[in-house]
Amino acid sequence: MLAPVVGLTLLLATCTTSALILPRDADAYAPTANVSCPNQNLVRTFSASNQSLHADELSFIAAREAKAADAWSEWIGDGSALGYESGALNLREHQPRVGIAMSGGSFRASLYGAGVLNALDARNASSKAAGTGGLLQVASYITGLSGGSWLVSSLYSNGFPMTNELVFGNKDIGWSGWLLDLDLFLPGGIDPGNSVDFYSSLKRSVKSKAARGVFTSLTDTWARALSYHMLNGTTRENFFYSDADVVHGAGQLWSGIANIPAYRDNDTPFPIIVVDSRPAKMKLGGDTELEFPVYEFSPVEFASYDPALSAAMQTRYMGSELNEGKPTRSDGCMEGLDETGFVFATSSSLFNVMFDRTSDGAESTLGVLGDLYESVLDDFQTRNKDVANWRNPFKGISNSTFTETAEDWLSLVDGGLNGENIPLGPLFVKERGLDVIVAVDASADSDDDFPTCMSLLHTDERIDMFLKESHQTFPPVPVSAKECISTGVNLRPTFFGCNPENTMEPEYPLLIYLPNSPPLTGENPVTNSGTFKLSYTEKHQHLFLDQVHKNTIGGFIPNSNNPDVDFGRCLQCAAVDRARMLSWVDRSAFCADCFAQYCYDPLNPPQRDAIPDRKRSFVDPDPQDVHDFIERNKSTIIIAGLVCGLLIILVTACWRRKIVQKTYLQLTPTESRAALNPQQPQQPAP
Repeated sequence: MLAPVVGLTLLLATCTTSALILPRDADAYAPTANVSCPNQNLVRTFSASNQSLHADELSFIAAREAKAADAWSEWIGDGSALGYESGALNLREHQPRVGIAMSGGSFRASLYGAGVLNALDARNASSKAAGTGGLLQVASYITGLSGGSWLVSSLYSNGFPMTNELVFGNKDIGWSGWLLDLDLFLPGGIDPGNSVDFYSSLKRSVKSKAARGVFTSLTDTWARALSYHMLNGTTRENFFYSDADVVHGAGQLWSGIANIPAYRDNDTPFPIIVVDSRPAKMKLGGDTELEFPVYEFSPVEFASYDPALSAAMQTRYMGSELNEGKPTRSDGCMEGLDETGFVFATSSSLFNVMFDRTSDGAESTLGVLGDLYESVLDDFQTRNKDVANWRNPFKGISNSTFTETAEDWLSLVDGGLNGENIPLGPLFVKERGLDVIVAVDASADSDDDFPTCMSLLHTDERIDMFLKESHQTFPPVPVSAKECISTGVNLRPTFFGCNPENTMEPEYPLLIYLPNSPPLTGENPVTNSGTFKLSYTEKHQHLFLDQVHKNTIGGFIPNSNNPDVDFGRCLQCAAVDRARMLSWVDRSAFCADCFAQYCYDPLNPPQRDAIPDRKRSFVDPDPQDVHDFIERNKSTIIIAGLVCGLLIILVTACWRRKIVQKTYLQLTPTESRAALNPQQPQQPAP
């Protein structure tokens, strides 16, 4: 972590010495203030028992599912491959509503999510052949938080390409990919002097926003640095340019996603980014609590479906001055605050935890960086530095239940800080009516940076304690991380909620859990890299995505390290099972066998022993820095050290002997013999 410290320390020096000169590239990040407010309601309210969705979301989902009917047919066929009579599933009438949730976990989560989506994408020939490719094409919703939000945002900002193209680029269209081999804080290499132009550009963007009267924070610099990688407009050749023609992703709006062709043509799921909040009563540092409000950004609305608030604001006008849902003045509106980089940086804003002095490891190191920033940020902002600052659109709303109803500003933070590191909340909202949810989990719950179902447990708890009226019930899952590990469900794909009591109106959706896990083949894992790993070589990225793809299409076979060639069809069985129930069709023998292998039954749980020979210790496939070199060559270094030690001893002994011999040469023969043989008595002189 020394390199990021040095790099950001130099950034501080750059920030304090530069004049406030704002070229157009910096202005692109800044919102437009004092905009005339539209003659329409900017905020809508509802209740937990009488929910409603925005008309634009409803129309998008209707059009998406009409288009997905053909995708279902292409993926599932007539159902006969799953053991059903032709047409018995009646998918056009009982089309399941599917959502995909992409977890947090920094670049590890972005890469893991990209690998999983590649395995679920029918545009990938190998995925389609395996039977898993096609689920992405039938999905109605996709959610992301933290590192998962970077992936989702990058997908839409770049026109929703295949993920391999997203990560590595496509020269034909001028897209250079994520450029993850360039360190997030030291893109110019270990010498921070090579990154001065990069730091200056970040600083100018933040100052341009502050000049519009908006409170800025560490999250804004985070947003700009991430945008160089995740949004379009940056290439390897122009990475360090800061002229007016190179904006490095600045100015791309989250509400502007509605204008990209893939979204407009309903070729994508409906995207949602999740963020947590820190109430004004809380001080610096620490995780958030399950009871604190959780918010979501869609291209249409910024909303919370928590019963305590139940309100939504048009995303396009976020930052406007409102009270009780109405503008405080006719020209008090704002546009452009929903800058995509700022949205996904908000969803990954961990600085409140980094300031927590009880944190350890990388968090403590970065906490020091936060302290270094304070003196700089004091020059152009006066509010919280460790959160993302958003003007409160719900001031005066839900006075008796919403804790922030009297606040002018909201303090928003990483969407996984309440423990829900998979953004499942929006997909469990009752009004959205999802039947099947795919949970893509790249959490680092364990010491070896693999998940242990902790996010599932936290969402289960939050729904049970605070969201019973507004959200669907959570399906049965292990009651603890210990049980998750002992049953082995964190090591392979698992289906939760396979057998609801009410088959006509299931009390919960079927949850397909795809955890980042050791290679089923027993190879060394390369996907459980640290959350604060800020760069990946191209070799590591390729091996990472390849390992995820193989695991995702491979499923598992009990007591074996071979892939399950039937997993693609088993995934299809899970996707259509709710439609099967509504069609009054018995589960086929093939699908029943799949469910026996992949479903979690709390009364008859699976066993960890059925998953043999999984290596869990991360092995960097392409070490680059000193730490990696030492870790990779630890044994050799120890042996070399011992050899060097022996050589030093021998050389020292020889040197001492030569000194002694030189001394002996200066003695008489009798004195020399006496010195060499001190135990022998000397003969008296004649």
